[in-house]
Amino acid sequence: RPWGTADGRVKAKEAMSEQVPPTRMALTTYKTKKTGAKKGYDLLKKKADALKARFRDIAKEIYRTKGSMSESCSTAYFSLTAAQYAAGEFKTKVLEGNFVASVRVTGQTDNIAGVKIPVFRQYETGQEHLENIGLAKGGRKIAECREKFMSLLTVLVKLASLQTSFITMDEALKVTNRRVNALENVTIPKIERILSYITSELDELEREDFTRLKKVKDQNARRAAKVAAASKYNQQQAPDLLDALDGQDQDVLM
Repeated sequence: RPWGTADGRVKAKEAMSEQVPPTRMALTTYKTKKTGAKKGYDLLKKKADALKARFRDIAKEIYRTKGSMSESCSTAYFSLTAAQYAAGEFKTKVLEGNFVASVRVTGQTDNIAGVKIPVFRQYETGQEHLENIGLAKGGRKIAECREKFMSLLTVLVKLASLQTSFITMDEALKVTNRRVNALENVTIPKIERILSYITSELDELEREDFTRLKKVKDQNARRAAKVAAASKYNQQQAPDLLDALDGQDQDVLM
């Protein structure tokens, strides 16, 4: 809306007059709101800066982890091919085995500027049921293959944790930036316009009261001057009247 034009300012003033009463209490209330909005803006700005720094660190770590993951994948599958060449096809033996996972993943949370970030960590259960595989031949290659895939699994768990943290941080950063922009561009300017309107209205009321008091004072001064002039006139007329009365009394006595 054209707030900069004269018609726009008049319309804005009329709209504010319908919503906000120009009183001292309203002025105090909106000053308190402005103080709270600025404090909230400062805190959210610091939070956004902290999230941006952490977001950049996570992005860099994801880039490095993906680089190492490609090498780990190639090494692990090359070792699998070498183990199959040395020990033959042992995939069916692995699938037929009744065993519990030797590695599990647990989830934890990390708090960054009030944002809960999921963190995945792996741990070994101590269950081993594949000791008999590779006893005949290729046992060393199978052990090496297992170590390579354990390293790959560690990288994958780390990458999954970083990717999940990255998405969570991205959403939190978007929400925080929207709040910061809303406070900076909508809420605080609106409160400042309301405060300017209330201040101008109160100043206008004070000027009207001053003008009215000045007029009352002038009227009282004029009235006092008239009373003083009348009193002075009466005082000047009183001696003449007494002299006339004295003359009449002497005539009556003679």
